[in-house]
Formats: sequence, C-alpha cells, structure tokens
Amino acid sequence: MKTNWPADLQLSQLQLFVRLAEAGSLSAAARQLELTPAAASASLKRLEAALAVRLVERSTRSMRLTPEGELLREHAVRALGVLDDARSLLSAQREELSGEIHLAAPLDLGRTVLSPLLDTFQARHPRLRVVLHLSDSVHDLLRDRVDVAVRYGILRDSSLVVRPLAHTRRTLVGAPAYLALHGHPAHPSELARHNCLALNVAGRPELRWSFHRGTESLKVKVEGNRVADDGGLVRQWAVAGLGLAFKAGIDVRADLAAGRLVEVMPGWQGDSFPLQAILPAQRHLPLRVRRLLDALVMQFSRLDDPAGIPPADASNDNTASAPFD
Repeated sequence: MKTNWPADLQLSQLQLFVRLAEAGSLSAAARQLELTPAAASASLKRLEAALAVRLVERSTRSMRLTPEGELLREHAVRALGVLDDARSLLSAQREELSGEIHLAAPLDLGRTVLSPLLDTFQARHPRLRVVLHLSDSVHDLLRDRVDVAVRYGILRDSSLVVRPLAHTRRTLVGAPAYLALHGHPAHPSELARHNCLALNVAGRPELRWSFHRGTESLKVKVEGNRVADDGGLVRQWAVAGLGLAFKAGIDVRADLAAGRLVEVMPGWQGDSFPLQAILPAQRHLPLRVRRLLDALVMQFSRLDDPAGIPPADASNDNTASAPFD
C-alpha cells in the first residue's frame, strides 16, 4: 500500500469503508450513511482506484476485507477518530458537544427511565442529536448503527466493553385494584391462581419465574391471558389491573412510588442482575459518547431503585460474565 495519501482521497470514502468493514455489507453501510447502493458502490470503487489496491473481496453473498483492506481499516478508524475528537474538543471548549449518538435500549427502560435522563444532558448540549433505538430484542453492535447499547444482564462477549450503570432485581407487581379483587398471593405456588402477564423473550413467552427467600430458591410455571414482546405494554397491563407482572425494579420504580403498582410477595426476591452500557471494543469512542456514558453513570447512581440493591461500581469498566438474560 502506498505511504502517501492520494490528493483526491475523501473522508466520506473512508467513513463508508469503515462502515462496510463493521457491517460486513455494502448495502448495510449505505443505509447507515443514508446513501443509495449505487452511490456507495461508486464511492468504494473510487477509493480502491485512488489507493491502487483491492480492499474488498466480493462474492454473490458476502464481502470480506483483503489484507490491504484490513490494514486500511486499522488506520482509517484511528484517523477518523482523531479528527472526530479534535472536532469534539473544539466544540467542548464552547461547552457545546455536537454530532450524533445512536443509543439502543429496551423499550420500557428507554421510555420511562432513559429518555427523561437524557433531557438534562441534551439541554446542556443542544447541538447534540441522540437517536434512540428502542427494542426488547438485542441489537448487534457490530452490524447495526449503534454507538452504545444499554442492556440488562451479564455479558460474555469479549469483543464488547461494559460500563456498569446499576443493579436491579425482578419485582413481582400488581395494581391495587387487581389485588383487591383477586387477593395477595403469599407464596410463589399461589401464582397458579393468578393471571400472570408475560414478556416474549426470543420468540417464547417467559412463563417460568424464579424466586428466592434466604437459602430457598424455586421456579414456578405461571399462566396468563396476555403476552407481548414489548415490556412497556406488559407494565401498562399491570397498571390497568389486568394481572401480575414480573418486571425489573428500575422499570417500575415510578409506578411503585406513585402507588399505581405495589410490590407483591416482598419476602420473595426475584433474580438480581446488572444494567450495563455496552460498546464495541475495537471501535473508536468519540468524546460525545464518552461524555454521555459519564452522564448516564451519574444519573443512574441517583435512582432510588425500589428493589433495594445499590448502584453498580462505576469505576469498573469491564465485567466478566455469564450470558445475557
């Protein structure tokens, strides 16, 4: 590969190439950068012509980087990162971060907790655009256009970096009206007589709920007449008095505080698990993303989690692991 950069080399070509390398698909990279496939293909060809090397091996089904492409990717990520940091630092001198951050999160957490926490941060940085990707399915950070994902559970993927935000536990909740009509269960075995609202996880309703009391642990099978793949909808059904829900304590903290929901069987604990910010290890972390992560750590540390579990240790940026729940 030539050591001197061609005079006609454009930053947009390098940005497209880096996106292609991350997404593994030219069409995916084009969508992320809001280009037509034809424009993206032409840009890649111009980049290869300018450098006089083949950067990508093309087949009918996939694209992979050549050794020269891998070398360019390493240096392009570093160069684009340095330029992005310089731009951010210049803006930060005016206390105005700018640019765009793509943030993924579960539906209910994003709507009820994360979105309000972002208000203060964006009020301080009005030129910053935050794009929220809300879904209860897990985003692929290496293929999707996501800078940071906020997820419940423990990570085992060594290609990702973890920033702890908080700890919570599953909390059994119901509306006062539902409990007045159907009674308060005192033991997990009594849930068989209650309408239990379930979340679809990986295409299947989550109908086996785990409880702990001291050294005793048990798992019970529950039934109910409503299932959704939207955790926020499950919570709304519970608030409406349609059944009992087994939710992360952080998600229902506002409803518990307002009395819309009450904790059921408080002597029996649900599983505890962390809430973490996840980001790709090999991707450059722009200053705006680092500032957002710091703000989220601070904001989550102030939340009063009704589950009674203290916030995570924000000084530990990497955690080890078991699979995500």
